[in-house]
Amino acid sequence: MLLAAATAPAAASTATTTAEKTASVEEQRLDRAAPQEILRRSGFDAVAPQFARALDRAQSYGEAERIVVRQGSALWKRAVDRAQDRGPAAGDLSRDDDRPLYWARLGMTRELRQWEPTRFDVSEDQHNRLIRALETGSRGQNSVRYPKKDAAGHRIKRILVTGFDPFTLDRDVRISNPSGATALALDGTVIDTADGPARVETTVFPVRWQDFADGTVERVLRDQLPRVDLFTTISQGRVGRFDIERTNGAWRGGFPDNETIARTETIPVTDPATQPQWTSTTLPYKEIVNGATGRFPVYDNTSVTEIPAGGTDPVVRPDGPTAGSTAREGGGGNYLSNEIAYRATLLRDRLGLHESLPGGHVHTPVLQFGAGNTDPATGKVTDPEFVRNRLDIIAQVRQILTTAMNARR
Repeated sequence: MLLAAATAPAAASTATTTAEKTASVEEQRLDRAAPQEILRRSGFDAVAPQFARALDRAQSYGEAERIVVRQGSALWKRAVDRAQDRGPAAGDLSRDDDRPLYWARLGMTRELRQWEPTRFDVSEDQHNRLIRALETGSRGQNSVRYPKKDAAGHRIKRILVTGFDPFTLDRDVRISNPSGATALALDGTVIDTADGPARVETTVFPVRWQDFADGTVERVLRDQLPRVDLFTTISQGRVGRFDIERTNGAWRGGFPDNETIARTETIPVTDPATQPQWTSTTLPYKEIVNGATGRFPVYDNTSVTEIPAGGTDPVVRPDGPTAGSTAREGGGGNYLSNEIAYRATLLRDRLGLHESLPGGHVHTPVLQFGAGNTDPATGKVTDPEFVRNRLDIIAQVRQILTTAMNARR
């Protein structure tokens, strides 16, 4: 998710966080041909209509809330099961695809936003709570569970991984995000490390500035970080390479999010008086870079963009920030991938875990369509090279996690 800053703020979104009936900007993309094809070819096209029918049968707000929580969590489980070859494929789209989850969730939120119960009243605040509950459940954010021991009675190591939704959909609505696909492929899986088995739990975050300002990252991660042995936030970055981002900056660069909203400002956090301009990875980047993890090269990216102490203009620093400087880009840019890395590592540090918990950000290669399928207007929603690239990225992330766990011994 490495993007240049927008030169000017985008127009304000028409989306609301109220019970108004206007679909959000993200939901308005649902009726385009590519999302409909993705839903149909994955069998997820029935998710939103079934959800709407269930809502219409609710006899009370409490029953509606239970439907939302149950079906949101069921969507996440269904997407994970599909990605991990459990159950019928229900369509010819490859199982590793993250896009059915994204578009099915939007179908559900649109139904919920436009839902008008006839048997009881729902306040604006209650309606918003239902939408938040649906988002939380369908992103795996409330289903992170680690067993204490394996079958032999040994403690299982714990790894936490986060991914993202597809983004830049107005450039190409067909886009998939390999970080989201990785989250689905690895959730609940076990990898073998030099210290024994390690359980991977995952969650997916939205590409929306406001959710991050509202504290969604901290809400999801605060209770988990003290309990895990390693964490990594993941997003899509540069073409043809992985990057371990050494430094994260406290700056939002203004690129529009999935709601076409732009933010150019210091990253808003609690207790801004103690907010640092920079945070750093504690992942074992040397071992990861030097390890044989897969076909894509992996780099230790140390570059940042700063305003030097006493200066006024941004300067690129290939070897990291200088003392007293003000952040303008971390190694991962100044979009939401940099922000989740900054927030997660700042939370790690505020919890007193800097010295004991390996964690940071991994940028995957850009997921590219095959030759002859690059035109968004005429291209197909998938092709063999596209699938191969995504599967190779997923496999390499898994190996990066294994390497990182082995290095922490």
